[in-house]
Amino acid sequence: MSHQHDHKEQHFTSTELVTDIVIGMSDGLTVPFALAAGLSGAVHDPHVIVIAGIAEVAAGSIAMGLGGYLAGKTEVDHYNSEYKREVWEVDNLPEREKEEVREIFAEMGMSETTQRLVVEEMAKDKTKWVEFMMRYELGLEKPDPKRASKSAMNIGMSYIIGGMVPLSPYFFATTPVDGLKWSCAITVLCLFVFGYFKARITGQNPLAGAIRVTLIGSGAAAAAFFIAQLFSH
Repeated sequence: MSHQHDHKEQHFTSTELVTDIVIGMSDGLTVPFALAAGLSGAVHDPHVIVIAGIAEVAAGSIAMGLGGYLAGKTEVDHYNSEYKREVWEVDNLPEREKEEVREIFAEMGMSETTQRLVVEEMAKDKTKWVEFMMRYELGLEKPDPKRASKSAMNIGMSYIIGGMVPLSPYFFATTPVDGLKWSCAITVLCLFVFGYFKARITGQNPLAGAIRVTLIGSGAAAAAFFIAQLFSH
């Protein structure tokens, strides 16, 4: 009697989109929250907080988006530069490049005979050869050519969405203190949920991740509030 066991491996690979969302949302929830809390301890009109908060969210999303764009552009430029160098080496120093491939296969445990056969077969296709060297010699994966613009958009939009969470209560509050109470309740909850899922998808302890993110965001807001109160007096 034969038994069949279905084995399904479940792995999560942190995609570029998820990475961008985490970067934008983390700062989006934390920075405007701290700003609003700080202003709540210094001003008496919630509309001032709304205006300042919207200005900060706009500036922050642009700054974060540009940072994501530059990071993505740098990644693409670096890959293209190394790719051109590798093409030149394959064209002009083929024997040295073959030796490097053999060394890689030797580290994988292949016999010398197998190494030579695979290397000679690979050398027949220069494109595949260069791509192999990029991945296994340099550890570089080919990036999406549109990565920079996508990253800028993802991070910027995530920052805006996150930033509007702590600001939203001030649109309806009559006093800064009332707005701060609701802002704390809503933002702390969002920080906890965000931290939970962030930790879960990255393979960390979800509860510990949720508590850590919540404490960081709450601590920043509390510090801003008390510092603003101190200087306002």
